[in-house]
Amino acid sequence: MLIHALSAALLLVTSAPVVAAPPAAPDIPLSAVKAHLAEFQSIATANGGNRAHGRPGFLASITYVKGRLDAAGYTTVVQSFTYGGATGYNLIADWPGGDPDDVLMVGAHLDSVAAGPGINDNGSGSAAILETALAVAAQGLVPGRHLRFAWWGAEEQGLRGSTHYVSTLPAAARAQITGYLNFDMVGSPNAGYFVYDGDNSDGTGAGPGPAGSAEIEAVIEGYFAGIGVPTRGTDFDGRSDYGPFIARGIPAGGTFTGAEGAKTSAQAALWGGTAGARFDPCYHARCDTTSNIDDVALDRNADAVAHAVWTLAGAQNV
Repeated sequence: MLIHALSAALLLVTSAPVVAAPPAAPDIPLSAVKAHLAEFQSIATANGGNRAHGRPGFLASITYVKGRLDAAGYTTVVQSFTYGGATGYNLIADWPGGDPDDVLMVGAHLDSVAAGPGINDNGSGSAAILETALAVAAQGLVPGRHLRFAWWGAEEQGLRGSTHYVSTLPAAARAQITGYLNFDMVGSPNAGYFVYDGDNSDGTGAGPGPAGSAEIEAVIEGYFAGIGVPTRGTDFDGRSDYGPFIARGIPAGGTFTGAEGAKTSAQAALWGGTAGARFDPCYHARCDTTSNIDDVALDRNADAVAHAVWTLAGAQNV
């Protein structure tokens, strides 16, 4: 009887269903992200030195990103709008599958200011989410949520592209967007590691984001904690394209490595770099070229994008 009992127990153990762990996010190759930045630099150089709203360099940037996504199997739409007497464009890219009533959006502004090519601001965020989108396609990711990527126009003119997108969506389509991730300036030369403060844990600034923003913050902070990099919260102060989303109650989050502000002594002790110097010494300037990038910060943030997408999209094994 003991033999029969052991045999029955073994049968129960071996016949129990095996639940596979969700797939881990891939390492996003720094070389691939920098290749996109080199393309943005070449586009700017060939088009008057910038990729600004209403200028040929911006439309060429949209064309480049769209071509890569179309070849990878995305459904892309170029949405036009008018601001300041010039035509602007948003690029929206949908990955097949996932719950259409539970959409996770990932966005970055693609335009520069007229003064320069805008490689950190915001070629860096644009390139990081582009390479993440291409990794989604390369791995044939099966998300539980529907994945949508966006490259915004005219952010430097006051969030015009993202505002146009959110405000012109039908109410039902807007309600389907249940989270938005924003990546703006993720390779600053004197980098800080800032995560949008979804729960307002520092008790300052504009307050917490809409319900669900704290969960996004925790996912991103978890990635950086896992690689031993401390982070600090940055307020939802309305300076980037999360603004129109949180104004409609959509949870948001993302990363930022600093702009024209100066790094404090405490921040330099935390992250290295130069106290008293700006996070980005070429902010909104002609020198925001491919030389104006911290490779370590860019690499870490690109991997943070992928981690957030894989985790929050509910990635599933095939």
